[in-house]
Amino acid sequence: MARLLLVEDEVALNDMIKLNLELEGYEVISCDHGKKALEIFPSQHFDLVILDIMLPDLDGFQICEQIRLSDQKTPIIFLTAKDHPKDRIKGLKIGGDDYINKPFELEELLLRIHNVLKRTSSEVESAITKFDFGEFWVDFQDFKAKTLLGDIDLSKTEVMLLKLLIDRRNQVVSRQEILQAVWGYDIFPSTRTIDNFILSFRKYFERNPKDPSYFKSVRGVGYKFEFKD
Repeated sequence: MARLLLVEDEVALNDMIKLNLELEGYEVISCDHGKKALEIFPSQHFDLVILDIMLPDLDGFQICEQIRLSDQKTPIIFLTAKDHPKDRIKGLKIGGDDYINKPFELEELLLRIHNVLKRTSSEVESAITKFDFGEFWVDFQDFKAKTLLGDIDLSKTEVMLLKLLIDRRNQVVSRQEILQAVWGYDIFPSTRTIDNFILSFRKYFERNPKDPSYFKSVRGVGYKFEFKD
């Protein structure tokens, strides 16, 4: 039996979807806001997430991005009234497996859920678990890296921050985005904490930390991992 996490803030719609999914034989855990979803998701096993975008606290894009920092495998289906092509493209680019607009046909939703589960259960995981750049590598799964200091163990926070920057390589990631994605949404450390992590990364991976090749500062905004595949 597949276990699904349903994140939908419209109570009547939440109840209707949950009931019909349970009639199909799925086990469904539901909640109505993003912070609760981010509490529930890492504490339980789920085979699929159904995610609204317009939620009262965090939007579905933010939730998806945070899930994808630590979990590349669990499929995510966006179910939303945001029907602009740019929203659909963004949802798929940040890690969504499907994107369904409201209003929707129940039968179509059930078929898409079935197809996504069938596809992902039979696929060999293709998500990046190890990334090579230059003479170095980072193993996101085993929390290890080859560095100028030799092969080292990384902390969970180091891995999450490295994965965020590497996933968005050649793009500027703001300090605010980093704080939200890596440290969560309730209690932020100071931005100086991020600076200290970047200094550590430069010590690990930069031959000349004062003129970094990979981990670059963007004054007044944030950081960028620069690397051409």
